Amino acid sequence: MKRRGPSPVMARKLRVEYSGAIYHVMSRGDRREPIFTDDADRGRFVETLAEACAKTGWRVYACVLMPSHFRLVVETPQPNLVAGMKWLLGKTTGLASGGPAAERVGHPQGQPGGAVTAGAGKSGGE
Repeated sequence: MKRRGPSPVMARKLRVEYSGAIYHVMSRGDRREPIFTDDADRGRFVETLAEACAKTGWRVYACVLMPSHFRLVVETPQPNLVAGMKWLLGKTTGLASGGPAAERVGHPQGQPGGAVTAGAGKSGGE
């Protein structure tokens, strides 16, 4: 069978990663359903984000937690945004699907998140 026209599926653009980059990152729940329903959900996410920062060396300059999504402004001293987000989202999904909130909380992996490079941050130990 001969294929006509462009493929309906496009590959995602490669994520640019480099030391000292600053990113605006966002991630939504499935079908824009809530991923946070109360302060306990938000607290668990903040604790998990702190653990991600300890593992990756990230510096978080801004964090906004909305019921259906979150946004971060993150500096990555090492080029590790993709690996760190994979860990963070996997860990967050585990919290939502394994805890008492499992019946009511979505997970932030339904819609692919976005990351926009906001610029270069300070590097070199400043």
